[in-house]
Amino acid sequence: MIDGISSFSSVLRTPSMRATEVDTTAASAAAGAAGVGAPAPVGTTSFSDVFAEVANGAVSALKQGEATSIYGVQGKASVQRVVEAIMTAEQSLQTAVAVRDKVVAAYQEISRMSI
Repeated sequence: MIDGISSFSSVLRTPSMRATEVDTTAASAAAGAAGVGAPAPVGTTSFSDVFAEVANGAVSALKQGEATSIYGVQGKASVQRVVEAIMTAEQSLQTAVAVRDKVVAAYQEISRMSI
């Protein structure tokens, strides 16, 4: 499963996905003018970069949970630490599966559209 998520995040970094870049300059200027929070960084952020970062975070949480459970079996980690790591990994996995389901559903809906 971890390898599947890793390969999915590498697919998102293809040049064809770069067309979804969003200019955050106007949004940061509007936020600054409205006095709402700190302005966002100026520049462009692509959807694929953000999505790849989230996928990499999920992979690292799963790996951390697995490593902590091994330490727990060896007696090097407390039960509380093992349970917290496993719960974090489980939440990351559930999020990844939910996002995958939404992406598949969106693709199926788009494929049903008539041109």
